[in-house]
Amino acid sequence: MTFSDIIGQREMAERLRNLADNNRLPHAIMLCGPQGSGKMALAIALATHLLNTSDQARTMLDNFQHPDLHFAFPIIRPKGASSDKKFDSDDYMAEWLEMLRAQGAYFDLPTWLGNIKVENQQSAIPVAESDRLTRILSMKSNQGGKKIAIIWLPEKMNIECANKMLKLIEEPPTDTHFIMVSLHPELLLETIRSRVQRFEVKPVDQDDIIEALTKKRGLSEEDATRTARIAGGNWLKAVSLLEPGNEENLFFDLYVMLMRLAYARKVSDLKKWADQCAGIGREKQIRMLQAFQRLTREYFMYNFHKTELTYMTQEEEQFAQKFAPFINENNIIGMYELFQRTIRDIGQNANAKIQFFDLTMKMAVFIHKSRG
Repeated sequence: MTFSDIIGQREMAERLRNLADNNRLPHAIMLCGPQGSGKMALAIALATHLLNTSDQARTMLDNFQHPDLHFAFPIIRPKGASSDKKFDSDDYMAEWLEMLRAQGAYFDLPTWLGNIKVENQQSAIPVAESDRLTRILSMKSNQGGKKIAIIWLPEKMNIECANKMLKLIEEPPTDTHFIMVSLHPELLLETIRSRVQRFEVKPVDQDDIIEALTKKRGLSEEDATRTARIAGGNWLKAVSLLEPGNEENLFFDLYVMLMRLAYARKVSDLKKWADQCAGIGREKQIRMLQAFQRLTREYFMYNFHKTELTYMTQEEEQFAQKFAPFINENNIIGMYELFQRTIRDIGQNANAKIQFFDLTMKMAVFIHKSRG
């Protein structure tokens, strides 16, 4: 992947390229920004730019097989491994490279964990990873140039790994660059954050997403614009919205079911709905509740009849035509805060069945609040 392959982000790409070309690139940088902004794409493009010294090197880079390009990423203990086995990214490197070759540099943690079939397990970057990087980066460059280590989601390093990584960054091997790609840099050790140069990657411009959707995906201008507005600068979300049976469609269906059952006050069916949501995994539950917040906001704004203020799919807009009046100034704040509290409690490992049933009972109250 090169800088020209990135969706938008031309200003950041040019900044990184200039630093590299003028030998002013720090040995340790961290690309931070929201999901789907292209941080990993920028990291790989920068590594390609630094290592692309020959036709042979470019061929290896195109296949993610350059011997001086190394990756570290969150993993779990391999299945069947003993509790005392040290494990690192090498145990999953084949799956990692297969994913990169199949879909490029745009993916998220659920996608990666889904590729190794451990979606609902807690991943981390273990201490053995810092030992591995120390060992391979201390060796002489295979191609006689620079060595690059891309660390995806460094905030997932456990404390032992982070402390060892700090020492490696403080005393880096010759001609070595560390490129960290972080979604939540605030979770990383302050001592590490203070020793890397941070680059803030903004969400992808809406016009860039529209252009990519029309040219790369063949969408009409109208469909691309509608999709880009809902994506909100997140290329991953824009792409996911095009997939049949995508997660957003599932969340919409669950939202519609919740509101209809809450209006009808069907307690037994609301209990079944709560039990269904309680079984889908906490990370997905949080994404679902965030989708509910977005839909609630859109249906409230729909009442003002200003299309430039709403961001909905055609299916969501069709539901809005009859449902929007039920989201009004008397319940919008209560509904939104209810979803936010549930997100917080689910994130703190509260009992999901209790949380979702409580949400349904309160929603049945909110949905019947009148305007008067």
